[in-house]
Amino acid sequence: MAARNSAATESAERELVITRVFDAPRSLVFEAGTKPEHLVHWWGPKDFTLPFCKMEFRPGGAYRFCMRSPAGRDYWVRGVYREIVEPERIVWTGALDDEPGRETVMTVTFAEHEGKTKLTVHQTFFDSDTTRGAQQGWTESLDRLADYLATA
Repeated sequence: MAARNSAATESAERELVITRVFDAPRSLVFEAGTKPEHLVHWWGPKDFTLPFCKMEFRPGGAYRFCMRSPAGRDYWVRGVYREIVEPERIVWTGALDDEPGRETVMTVTFAEHEGKTKLTVHQTFFDSDTTRGAQQGWTESLDRLADYLATA
């Protein structure tokens, strides 16, 4: 079973860092975060769905997601992959369609950790008000990933 313990920190520089250890091989955790057929099972906060997921997973490639809330509201997200080092690191940009010009940058690293995988999310923001929602969103998404990996 994947671990549920996360460490999260916020800094004055408008960034968020969350670390989680999953009881799964690094290759599986990396694949679960990079292929649409896996992402649709866990991406997004609790009870959200991912009805649209298109990815061109390569440096310079674009992605487009639609996260749907339990109330039926769609949140369209788009961005570009800046760096991919399989199975160690992914860097990408992201922005919500309804917040143009407010781009964020995410860096996710995948490290071997005592036979498990240590995943670290580092996200920078355009303003400090956004970090709280992002922390909850990432925490709930990573909880869903833990559940998904336990069945993989």
